[in-house]
Amino acid sequence: MSATIIDGRAIAQRIRGEIAVEVEAFMAAGGRAPGLATVLVGEDPGSVIYVTGKQRACREAGMEAFDRRLPAEATFEAVAEELHALREDPAVSGILLQLRVPAHLDGGALTALISPEKDVDGLTPVNAGLLSLGRPGLRPATPLGVMELLADTGVALEGAEAVVVGRSNLFGKPMAQMLLAANATVTTAHSRTRDLAATCARADVLVVAAGRPRMIGREHVKPGAVVIDVGINRIAPEEAGNRSGLVGDVDFDVVVELASAITPVPGGVGPMTIAMLIRTTLYAARYQANVGSLLGGVRLEEA
Repeated sequence: MSATIIDGRAIAQRIRGEIAVEVEAFMAAGGRAPGLATVLVGEDPGSVIYVTGKQRACREAGMEAFDRRLPAEATFEAVAEELHALREDPAVSGILLQLRVPAHLDGGALTALISPEKDVDGLTPVNAGLLSLGRPGLRPATPLGVMELLADTGVALEGAEAVVVGRSNLFGKPMAQMLLAANATVTTAHSRTRDLAATCARADVLVVAAGRPRMIGREHVKPGAVVIDVGINRIAPEEAGNRSGLVGDVDFDVVVELASAITPVPGGVGPMTIAMLIRTTLYAARYQANVGSLLGGVRLEEA
């Protein structure tokens, strides 16, 4: 029996509609329009698309959008100066440095320059530490989107065995922390994991962000598992079976026959990332206006 297809586009659209209503209410109560500043260094085509989408989503929600772009050869000092100016700007509620940055720049060191209360990517040492301790803070948008998809689908995480494939600071580590905070039993797998297939096949909930097209197949999935595919890879359209050439890290056509629920690529996790980013920007604006907490209602239980 085929899995339920988790429609990330529909869920994200609903959330974005709710955010627009909340932004309107916040401003009607005297709050300043939340503002998201994106900082893009260079002209990587994928990053340009991501930033453009984030800017558009902000405007659609009634927020201000600040688009800062620097040349690929920009120095560390130039990027730091831009981040400092945004940090001091009261019209800016949230700051997002689009990663990855050019090779000569230290993305982690630059991210650390963003003030924690404006760190809507949740990647500064302060917010990463708060997540690790199970305390209120701003969270990375993509793991938050995964948690929202699981909640909307009615997946019971308490006591479930969850496996996260990927250990990046941007996704894998915070994803594992959020699942652990929801009382799942969590294993983090990666490129050095011995017998990856056997590890994944234990999972009730399998979350994959490995960056390798269709690497997760039948042998990795326990029948009835929930599979969340965070990967997005571009291959030849004729090989992908679609005009966009986009595929995930999961071999969808095979796994859909085993899983109980699965996210497609595209149309699964991707739309949720932007929705959660703009919601976090609203939470940051509320916090800065002293009318809300940094947690802002995000589903995160104490560890």
